[in-house]
Amino acid sequence: MLYEWLRHIDFAYPFCFSLFILLPLMIWWYVKRNKQASFTVSTSESFKVITYKNRLRHFPFIFRLLALSCLIVALARPQRHHSETNEEGEGIDIVLCMDVSGSMGSRDILPSRMEAAKEVAVDFVKNRPIDRIGLVIFSGESFTQVPLTTDRNTLIAQIQSLESRKYLTDGTVIGEGLATAADRLSKSEAASKVIILLTDGKEDAPATRLIDPLTALEIAKSKGVKVYTIGMSAIVPRDIVTENVSRKKNAAGDHLDEELLRKIANETGGQYFRATNKDGLKRIYEQIDVLTKSRIEVTTFKRAEEKFLPFVLAALGLLFLEVLLRFTLLKKFP
Repeated sequence: MLYEWLRHIDFAYPFCFSLFILLPLMIWWYVKRNKQASFTVSTSESFKVITYKNRLRHFPFIFRLLALSCLIVALARPQRHHSETNEEGEGIDIVLCMDVSGSMGSRDILPSRMEAAKEVAVDFVKNRPIDRIGLVIFSGESFTQVPLTTDRNTLIAQIQSLESRKYLTDGTVIGEGLATAADRLSKSEAASKVIILLTDGKEDAPATRLIDPLTALEIAKSKGVKVYTIGMSAIVPRDIVTENVSRKKNAAGDHLDEELLRKIANETGGQYFRATNKDGLKRIYEQIDVLTKSRIEVTTFKRAEEKFLPFVLAALGLLFLEVLLRFTLLKKFP
């Protein structure tokens, strides 16, 4: 218990502990003063009688030593320090625009495209302490899963719960996903507005599509949004055909409209990346993290809580006990 207390205590004036050298000097003086002179007696029986005064006669001096010890500790000024950190800065509003179509369940990137995308996105969110981040998902239609928020726990839980083919009709409406994400940033007052659009396919829109990719691109440009695009799929040579996978599925490059993704990124001031495995996807997010770094100011406040008062009170209590014993039980004259 004492060790735990001392672990969190600092002393403002530790040099005061040198005063403890007074204690052995006081003990030496006390022993010398009370040393009895020797003389001859016929019997020592009367000296063997033990009374309460004999038992208590050293207690006043012990109380005085303890009182002095407490005063020395109090003079050293024990303190408990508390540190508080305040993070402020110029945050960036970011929307993660993620493809959740059925093809995201493909296992050409282990454990699957979707699981790899989720894991890396969660790490990215954890590394952005002051930014507002939202989540838009799309397949055959688009949907805002999480609006711009600083609630990291909620956002991470929503990302981890994503599953391909679970939420929306199948398809790939890159345009509507981009337009929905840009709309989420339309009222943002942040100095920088960023969309990270991840897809493993090309525009495959149902008849109900409202916005095509080029129109969505113009919307993003008009709102001053920078778009980083990520094409996600493993590259497999076209002449390789396995027993269980068709040539069409192996030709992963054919399922990505890299020209469109590059155009969206270049015209909004962003950058296009190609992820062929999980480690590559991690490196891409790390690059984007550097390219979109927020300006953070960390202010640390230190507060000292004084802890000398208990030692002062203990010293006064011990001195009171010494005086009380000297003038009551150990009084020399009636």
